[in-house]
Order: sequence, then structure tokens, then C-alpha cells
Amino acid sequence: MTKIALFLATAGLLTGPARANDSTAERAAGGLVLTRTDAIDMVSEDLFVSAGLVKVRYVFRNRTAADVRTTVAFPMPDDDLAQRDYADVAVPTEFATFVGGKTVKMSVERKAMVRGEDRTSLLAELAVPLTGDMDLQLDRLGRQERQRLITAGLVVPEDGGDGMAGHLEPLWTVRETWHWDQVFPAGRDLIVEHRYVPGTGGSVGTDLVASSYRRSGQGKAYVARYCADARFLAGVARLAEHAGAASAALPEYRVGYVLKTGANWRAPIGSFRLVVDKGAAANLISFCADGVRKISPTQFEVRRTNWRPDRDLYVLIVTPR
Repeated sequence: MTKIALFLATAGLLTGPARANDSTAERAAGGLVLTRTDAIDMVSEDLFVSAGLVKVRYVFRNRTAADVRTTVAFPMPDDDLAQRDYADVAVPTEFATFVGGKTVKMSVERKAMVRGEDRTSLLAELAVPLTGDMDLQLDRLGRQERQRLITAGLVVPEDGGDGMAGHLEPLWTVRETWHWDQVFPAGRDLIVEHRYVPGTGGSVGTDLVASSYRRSGQGKAYVARYCADARFLAGVARLAEHAGAASAALPEYRVGYVLKTGANWRAPIGSFRLVVDKGAAANLISFCADGVRKISPTQFEVRRTNWRPDRDLYVLIVTPR
């Protein structure tokens, strides 16, 4: 996997959902996942990734002489409630799916996980919602119910006491999967389209402006994650210099996409196309890929044939102030 770091220095700014009042961690989702079957191949995948939108168009082919009914799912990234008071976390939202151009109504399965164990039934028994406003119901619980949740590792007393009174902090991880059952007609192609607003992370200032950070172990890992090469880092330095020493903080945005689930098919993806959009010509962008081709002032294309992805996609966008 070679490096690609691309930027242009013309006017414009990124517009995206990441908040700019602090640092926000990204939560990477991916595409649709089918129950494993040797009857269906992914003929093509056309993927678009930006800070404000992810959309993907699949062509699936049932290669057999019989209709195949299987479950199609969109797994959300895990939402660790224990971290919600320590950092802002962006999660994907507003997702929609279309089959043959028609909207698909999806169902959702939610689980409450603690150390790899499913504790959903206990929360349901106590009428504690897995997401949303669970705090009110937690505070209403009696001593026996509180102790059961503490023993199960689902909550911790906010004040560090025994938890028999006062507020309880949730510790479970929400594992959410949206899904529907789909019939794939015998010997035919089926077009499935999916889109959502990604869980875009961001910060008011990229740490890459500091040479001490780039030399640190954490900084080197960050650079490697996004394949931020010398050209990209020089672009960051020029933007910081242009902003002035007192205003060197340059906003950054981070987008992840889980590609490796595309390697789970019976056969490789026949034709794969990726377009990454940095949002504005003045923005700097870096991500890891081979054979990147610039197709517009803000968009970059990657194409593959008979491809099995072996790594996920991580995109870093740095913007002028």
C-alpha cells in the first residue's frame, strides 16, 4: 500500500458535520453486510466518501437458478457509553437504503454489551432503555435493582459510593444493527444503494503543526494511519505559516470507512471504485491507497478489479482557518 497525500492551495473551506469547539472522536462504519452465501456475488461497488456524506452503490448477482432470500445488515460502530463524559464522539446518522430505486424499511437490533457479554435482557427487565434518556430510569431504581446492575458491571455510582442512592453512570456498550430480509432473484443482478452521514471526527487544530508531536510515538502512528507524507506535512506547515504564529491551529476532520467486510465474499469484488472528496480545493487531504487519480479540484478516484480489501479506509482533511 503506497502513500497518497494530495492538496491544492486555492480558496474555499470544508463544510461538514464535525463540531469545531473541541476535539471529537470519529466512529467508523462501513457498508452493507449480507449473511454469508455462496449464491451471491458482489459484481461491483461504487463508493463515495466525504466528511458530510458516505454513499455506496452495489450490484449483487444471484448466480444460481433459484431465488435466494437472505438478511442484509448495516452494523453501526459500537457506542461505548462509559466514554460519553470523557470525549465527544461522532456516530453515523441519517442512513437510508434503496433497492431498485425504492426505499427499504429496515428493522433494528440493539444489544447492551459488557466485557463481551450480552446484558440486554437485564436492562429490559428493569425497563432501562439502552440508548437515549436512560438516566431518568436508572435514578428511579430501588436498592435491589441498583445492586443487580452494579454487580453485572452495567453501571457505576457517580459519586463513588455504594450506589444505593444518587446517580448511576451507564457502562455498557450499545451494539446496534439495522437489517432487512431481501430476495435476490435467480440469475439476475440487483442494485442496492446505501447512504448516511458519517461519524466524522474533528478538532479545532491539528497536532501535526508541531514537530515534537510528529516525532513522538503517537505522532508517528498518526502519520502512518493516514499516510501523511512529506508533501502533505509541508502543506500543513505552509498553511500554519500563512495563518501566523498566533493562529497556527488548523481545523482537521477525520473520516473512517470499514472496507474489510468486502473481503468476506465467495469471490473478489468484480469492479470497485472509490471517490474521496476533500470538500474544498484549499483543503489538504491524506489517505492510504495505490493508483489514486485526481478527477476534480476536490475529488480523487481509486479503481480496482477482482479485489479483496485488506485494510480499512482512514481519511484526514486539514482546512485553512
